[in-house]
Amino acid sequence: MAVKGDETRARIIAAARTLVEAQGSHGTGLNEVLAVAGAPRGSLYHHFPGGKDQLVGEALAAAGREVDAMIDDLAGALPRARDLVPAVLDALADRMVAAGYAKGCPVATVALEIASSNEQLQRVCAGIYEGWQRRLADALRADGHAAADDAADDLAATVLALIEGALVLARASRSRLPVERVRRQVVRLLA
Repeated sequence: MAVKGDETRARIIAAARTLVEAQGSHGTGLNEVLAVAGAPRGSLYHHFPGGKDQLVGEALAAAGREVDAMIDDLAGALPRARDLVPAVLDALADRMVAAGYAKGCPVATVALEIASSNEQLQRVCAGIYEGWQRRLADALRADGHAAADDAADDLAATVLALIEGALVLARASRSRLPVERVRRQVVRLLA
């Protein structure tokens, strides 16, 4: 694929990511994605023959990779889970506030709207969440949380649920306060 084609494809995915995170999959039209991307309609069918589901799936995967990279960057400076998890929560909250509360978790909006109606996108969302939970569990195990049983996995699921819930509540109230409250509890939980 030519460089120009790669650039067009990347612009379409970036536009879809931004719009889908703020408006959901159902609230985002393909014409709107093309307008934001500055791409002709034929590009959509050329780069995403699977249609809107393929585009949204790739946008979600890109968002998941962005959060993975953020976690990796933070983990390099904060190897202890009790320091890493609050920093991840802060970074996601900062991102949300900077977007005027139009963004929260880059996966949650779609996960909530398609969980029972679109198996393809449900699997993408579930895979991203499973990856994040696994990363949290690995950090917790490295920090000395029980590896012999499911304690680290259970704690990772709890922490991820707290993060997701805090972002949803903060976005709904247009206030960082839910994030601050959950942050304090996460620090206590991981101490």
